[in-house]
Amino acid sequence: MNIIHLDNNDPLLVDQLKSLGHNNIIDVKSSKTEIEKTIHFYDGIVIRSRFKIDKSFIDKATNLKFIARVGAGLESIDVDFAKKKGIYLISAPEGNRNAVGEHTLGMLLALLNKIRLADLSVRSGNWLRETNRGVELDGKIVGIIGYGNMGKAFAKKLKGFDVKVLCYDIKDNLGDENAKQVTLQELQNNVNILSLHTPETKDTIGMINSQFISNFSNPFWLLNTARGSSVVTKDLVKALRNNKILGAGLDVLEYENSSFESLFTDELQTDSMKYLIKSDKVLLSPHIAGWTIESQKKLAQIIVDKIKTIYN
Repeated sequence: MNIIHLDNNDPLLVDQLKSLGHNNIIDVKSSKTEIEKTIHFYDGIVIRSRFKIDKSFIDKATNLKFIARVGAGLESIDVDFAKKKGIYLISAPEGNRNAVGEHTLGMLLALLNKIRLADLSVRSGNWLRETNRGVELDGKIVGIIGYGNMGKAFAKKLKGFDVKVLCYDIKDNLGDENAKQVTLQELQNNVNILSLHTPETKDTIGMINSQFISNFSNPFWLLNTARGSSVVTKDLVKALRNNKILGAGLDVLEYENSSFESLFTDELQTDSMKYLIKSDKVLLSPHIAGWTIESQKKLAQIIVDKIKTIYN
């Protein structure tokens, strides 16, 4: 098959596909419009999130057999239209779930123990022990919304702590030895910590808003290593200001570009974003929860294995 690679990935992906007899073209610079002119030559696409593969693009890909996304979600692809065209969709959520679980736990512990603030104060010549007194994770109730690959990985990382873990998902019967599945209301009535592990869908966009936050019985810490679109930033800031949300660990932001490669620069000037950047209650990272040396190789290998299973 002729396969076009639209993002850089671990070299093993191209190397192994080549060894299987496939012709690989790497094009990480041409515009979407330019690629549309030649996409009919290709049987397969390998992409991360460089641009959206929409109906118009798919219509021009007349010989396309599969689209492989080197990542977990497929929201950058018009899934329904691709399936209608008989195009097979491949993703690799197994590849970075451990990385996401570890990063989420790291953010949580850093928040509770004020590690970033303590580090900055010492570097500034200040020895502020009382100011940087932390909070222990043991004894807390952790809630996970979205109990798929990522949610399960985070729950597994919590096994070494004396915590109770509740999970909520739109699918039934997902609870396991690491988390008890409950209704959304029960989760909101009990948790001290909330971690999001949901895909981007019409139901999750803007899900964490003022009304949603007000339904929690306890003040809580919020972690988002899923999709920035799930959290309404101005409502998060309001909750941080009034201490309904005690702190937030955000690996993703509402103001990210759809490619995940940069922020919308205009939105950086909004009052809400300025607050997040300056707030001592907030820990930020640039969409790297699943972005480790190990996950890069795992993601690539899983994509190769799935293509091999289907077409060799």
